[in-house]
Amino acid sequence: MAPTRKKAAVRAPATTQARLASLIKSARDTMRKDAGMNGDLDRLPQLSWLLFLKAFEERVEEEGEALNPEGYRRAIEKPYRWTDWATDPDLSGDELKTFVNVQLIPYLAGLDKNADRGAEDPRNVISLIFKDVVNRMQSGTLLRDLVDIVNKIHFVSHDDIHTMAFVYESILREMRDAAGDSGEFYTPRPVNRFMVQQSFLKLGESVLDPACGTGGFLVQAYEELKGQVKTETQQRQLHAGLRGIEKKPLPYLLASMNLLLHGVDAPRLRRENALLAMRNAQAAEKVDVVLTNPPFGGEEESTVVQAFPDAFQTQETAWLFLYSILDQLKLGGRCAIVLPNGSLSADGENSIGVKIKKKLMKDCNLHTVVRLPQGVFAPYTAIPSNILFFEKTGPTQDVWFYEVPLPEGRRGYTKTKPQRFEEYGDCVAWWGGEKREGREVGERAWMVPAARIIGQSFDLDIANPHVGDQLAHRTPEELVDELVKTETEILGLLEELRVGLEERK
Repeated sequence: MAPTRKKAAVRAPATTQARLASLIKSARDTMRKDAGMNGDLDRLPQLSWLLFLKAFEERVEEEGEALNPEGYRRAIEKPYRWTDWATDPDLSGDELKTFVNVQLIPYLAGLDKNADRGAEDPRNVISLIFKDVVNRMQSGTLLRDLVDIVNKIHFVSHDDIHTMAFVYESILREMRDAAGDSGEFYTPRPVNRFMVQQSFLKLGESVLDPACGTGGFLVQAYEELKGQVKTETQQRQLHAGLRGIEKKPLPYLLASMNLLLHGVDAPRLRRENALLAMRNAQAAEKVDVVLTNPPFGGEEESTVVQAFPDAFQTQETAWLFLYSILDQLKLGGRCAIVLPNGSLSADGENSIGVKIKKKLMKDCNLHTVVRLPQGVFAPYTAIPSNILFFEKTGPTQDVWFYEVPLPEGRRGYTKTKPQRFEEYGDCVAWWGGEKREGREVGERAWMVPAARIIGQSFDLDIANPHVGDQLAHRTPEELVDELVKTETEILGLLEELRVGLEERK
């Protein structure tokens, strides 16, 4: 039986950042007591779907009714609205757990049934999210305690939303930390901010991340473009233009929540295999901009591989993403994509990698390769990576390379000392604006003609030619100082590793 009791209507105090941080800590402490919660990979999704429902109630449903009292139709109907069950202090224990498991989650998962509506309808988003949601809490009493804590978080003002988004980003960072243990790596914010900024986005353009994870690129694109919005029509245009694909349910939930908190009421996210989605896309689904950090080093299922032309079939995920993106871009479209050094290297004249790089340089102007400093994705992987910027405007003539150095005195990054966005400042100054005017060869920048790359079997793993010159002109004292700095940095990293190992005990 669904709950029918009178609900409490108690508002929490103003949600300051410190108060939100305290509430989130209380929520996680509560979940730690429950036997069904096994680490953050269980606790964070549990908290996220509850936060999603609370945010959706206040950010979408209540605002919609306020703006259109007569004509607004709620996506979630009685008795499944947050205010119908979550604010009822008497609904607890096994009764609450049964309601959530047997009625609420199945209802939300089935919201897309017999639906004849557009992709922007929020019921589609809710349904996709809750098809994979499981209430992992075994204690209905602890679940009641957790819901009561979430009830104290409010999203009714822009300040509240901004504050919650800030705190939620800390949850996402910890989610990334937990996911790193299971082999999933997310793009550091300075990297996606740099990629978005140097893509020079314009209002009205469609922006796709086909491996959107928790939505970092899409949120950054939204933040970049929202200042250009002047009308409600432009606002709707911006929301509709941000598109993501994610095949795993947990990142999909987190991305939906992330975009919702940043003001995108009905995120245009699809939960499916992006490679198949892009292969099956219609001409009308092509996009202006792709911003992505696709998975690399993995292997795809044979059914996915067989969806590609015979000459381009490979199980290497990064190659399949790059090939698909080339087809997904409109003529004149552009892309910024993270790829590992191994994808840039020459690997045999008739290899799939060479064929795809040949297609890239034939169809597109690969104008810039930014070589990222060692350890940007630390501590999860030490694989050296690069950002490729290209436009679908015709064949490549020259490729500019820019090497972003580590900060002075550093030999890598850690969880506690990650990369900062300011480290891209010199590269941004060198870039030359949207038209890339006035670029010059320098200590960190060099240009390679396309003919040379083609003649070397499309090898793009081209080292900075100025590094040798730098070493040749250094004094013995400078070299010794460098060795001392290196040893000090290594000792610091080892100490941090030791502390981390002790904390895991």
